[in-house]
Amino acid sequence: MIIKQLSVFVENKKGRLQAITQVLADNDIDISALSLADTSDFGVLRLIVNKPDEAKAALNESGVVVKITDVVAVVMDDAPGGVAAVLKVFLDNEISVEYMYACVGKTTGKALMVVKTDDVTSAESVLESAGFALANPADIYRI
Repeated sequence: MIIKQLSVFVENKKGRLQAITQVLADNDIDISALSLADTSDFGVLRLIVNKPDEAKAALNESGVVVKITDVVAVVMDDAPGGVAAVLKVFLDNEISVEYMYACVGKTTGKALMVVKTDDVTSAESVLESAGFALANPADIYRI
């Protein structure tokens, strides 16, 4: 099940992250996961939110550049080797991982990992074939 992720381009300036998260708060948008990668001039804030299309519109209206990207959220054992097992499936099937980060969800006793690959549809297929569950969007978006 494909998850919609926001990629927000942020100036590396004091207060910018707070302003972006305030826009989301003001529009009753809940953040389930986030990752921030930065350079000296700008950062890319990746977010999973409960209302991705509304979040994009609100952020665009506030002058922020946002892109929606499809990602996979895989449910894995919350134990040593959980991440390695997921990555092994991708390696065995020649699927490249562009980036990944942890996510909050409702799956008790399990860990959730958001993964952006070069082929999201194939990633879902090989993970399911290998016995991994994919997170339900309703659980990720917490709606």
